[in-house]
Parts: sequence; structure tokens; C-alpha cells
Amino acid sequence: MATVDLARLGKNTLKSAETGELVELQSLWQDQAVVLFFLRRFGCQVCRWMASEISKLEPDLRASGVSLVGVGPEEFGIKEFKEGGFFKGSIYVDEKKKCYKELGFKRYTALSVVPAALGKKIRDIASKAKADGIEGNFSGDLLQSGGMLIVAKGGEKVLLHFTQDTPGDHVPLEDVSKALGISAQVKAGQRPVCNDDVCTR
Repeated sequence: MATVDLARLGKNTLKSAETGELVELQSLWQDQAVVLFFLRRFGCQVCRWMASEISKLEPDLRASGVSLVGVGPEEFGIKEFKEGGFFKGSIYVDEKKKCYKELGFKRYTALSVVPAALGKKIRDIASKAKADGIEGNFSGDLLQSGGMLIVAKGGEKVLLHFTQDTPGDHVPLEDVSKALGISAQVKAGQRPVCNDDVCTR
């Protein structure tokens, strides 16, 4: 996996979904460690489920002085995402997708995304999301992948760098806690056995 150049990456700007102001990425880890969750799309049902999963850690993160930040590759769908309350951290948009590129979050091709989207892992999460009342849509950029970056306070080092191979890949909550050296009291949601009528809604 490519090493992350935090000094270079930190110069990229993100747009705050709350205020609309542009901030340098490095400002997010200047005073505290940060968990950066990069979504594929704000409208993606699977991404919304993952956002609600990682949000279970938010109280433990906050208590440990760690901030939780969600980043999307475009503004499309952000209003619905915020109104749905899927994510408990602050939300930003990487309008130029520079962070996505530099972190190695690949883009699927129209051909490669279909088998990935119809795979069992995705169907399992989609049915779990549906059971949790989380719906999605197909609006926006369907081909972008995402991942996660956890950075120590002051940008000292990368604690975790995860890139999705398929749209259903995500970091288990215990791995997030372990990377930060905190103990969390949350239980990960169980992905149920799926049926065949769900995919990446």
C-alpha cells in the first residue's frame, strides 16, 4: 500500500458541510487525533449503514479526544444524508477529489462496478441497512470508492490507512479502537444473511 504523505495531503482543502467554508485537511488533526471516513457517495445505502456503524464509536472517540469526520466526494445528496442523521461527526466535501486520489481510493469502471455491487458482501450490508430503516439511491457518482484514514494528533503519523477493494469493504469497529489505543463499549451491527432482491440501493 502506498505510504501517505501527510504533509502534502494536509494541504488539500475540504468544504465544510455545516458552514461552507474551506479548511485545510491538516487543520482537522492539528489539535487532536482524527478518524476520517471517506464515503463513496452520500446517497449510497451501504455507505449510510457504514456511517451509522462508525458513529457508534463517536462517544468513545470524543471522550478520548478524537474527532470523527466524514468526507464525501461531491455535495450531491448531502442534504438528505444530514437529515437522515446517519453520521455523528462533522461532514466535509472533497470537491476536487484530491484526497481521494492521493489516498489511492480507486475509481471503478462501469463494467467492474456491477459485479462488485451485486456481490454477496454488498447484498448482506444492504439487507442489514434496510432492516435498520436505512434506504439509499443511485444519484451521483457511482464509480468512486472510499476508505478510511486515522491520523495521530499533530499529524505525527498515520495510525490506519484503509482503501476499499469492493464497495462493501469497511473497517471493523474494533480495528478503529485498536488503531487509536482506546477501548470502546459498542457492539458492531450484525450483517444478516441477505436475499437476492437487494444491491447497492
